[in-house]
Amino acid sequence: MGSAISLDSIVVAAAEQISCPLGEEAAILNMRNSVYYGLDPVGAHVWALLREPKRVFELRDALMAEYDVEGKRCEEDLLALLERMRSEGLVEVRKEPAA
Repeated sequence: MGSAISLDSIVVAAAEQISCPLGEEAAILNMRNSVYYGLDPVGAHVWALLREPKRVFELRDALMAEYDVEGKRCEEDLLALLERMRSEGLVEVRKEPAA
């Protein structure tokens, strides 16, 4: 699976998925394992940002601008979410710079 995701990691939604908004939430179908995933409003916001490759610190900054959350908590929760998404094959970590 590779090394842990850090604030400098570049992440993007995996190509092998289909997703759609459900009100403020989102649903994702992983085409590799045919499993559906649901995201709450904050997770759906992160997912929308992952359409294009982003550094994790960019995601953190966008969330902190949108929600009233302490920086350390935001980082910890975001990194945990991204690690879970990677373990389920929903996001990819890239080495090249974000476009």
